[in-house]
Amino acid sequence: MNFSTIKQLMVRLAKCPVVICLWLGVAGQGMAGETVLRYFPSGPIYEYRWKLLELALAHVKAEKGVFRLEPYAEDVTQNRGISLLQSGSIDVIALGTNAERESKMLPVRIDILRGIVGFRLLVIRAADQARLAKMDAVSLRRKLIFGLNSQWADLPIMRANGFVVTTSANYENLFEMLAVSRFDAFPRGLNEAQRELDERKKNYPLLAIEKTKALYFPYPIYFWVNKNEVTLAKTIERGLRLSLADGSFRQLFESYHANEIASLKKDKRQVLLLDNPTLPIGAQHPDTSWWWPAEGVNR
Repeated sequence: MNFSTIKQLMVRLAKCPVVICLWLGVAGQGMAGETVLRYFPSGPIYEYRWKLLELALAHVKAEKGVFRLEPYAEDVTQNRGISLLQSGSIDVIALGTNAERESKMLPVRIDILRGIVGFRLLVIRAADQARLAKMDAVSLRRKLIFGLNSQWADLPIMRANGFVVTTSANYENLFEMLAVSRFDAFPRGLNEAQRELDERKKNYPLLAIEKTKALYFPYPIYFWVNKNEVTLAKTIERGLRLSLADGSFRQLFESYHANEIASLKKDKRQVLLLDNPTLPIGAQHPDTSWWWPAEGVNR
């Protein structure tokens, strides 16, 4: 069909409003075959989470159709992201659980990171390596100041376990604050610490990962949806369970965390096991067996 023919067809359609409506309706149905899900948070350290959601949704494609994931366009805080999910501007969030969040959102209660985010390495000033290596669990609580984002769910966990914590609402500011000695250690997930330092090596060349210590607390990471989106939650849960059953979930997890798993087996760290009093009643502790047997930890 050439341009002239198309033009004549459009002129005819313009004289027939009912036909136009019917034609547009058919086009709309075509676009409706793909469901767009806006997600939060985005960025390199969260890539695995959304690749896993893609994998889960691919497992239910035959039943539920095609889903396309789009990151939420604005850079917002976690609290703001939760509010946007409640209002419908965001469709899926991937964050740690606590009772407050479970009162505001609907969780898909499958730990997508198998507890690895709860295994915390300490980002420090490299010059402090020897000082921290000499510290025991009591000294870490009494002599160090830790830095955390004021909106992160691990803040009350650290404080409940007796650690002194200073905060900033801005994630990037925490690296600057550590570099200029506003605090002593920035606890980051095993899957986060090295990548974050590599990305900021130019700006903060004197920061490093502490070599002898680690913290661990049970900290499941869930996908969350609006409380009214029960069908979406069930769809995501089914996809995750299917990917667990066929092994593709584990394969993806191990492909993204191979370096961290290898380093954990090689390194000899004193691991302090912490309580997580913010876990909702009945929440299951993460199964860490894919990456860590959780042996020999110290309180």
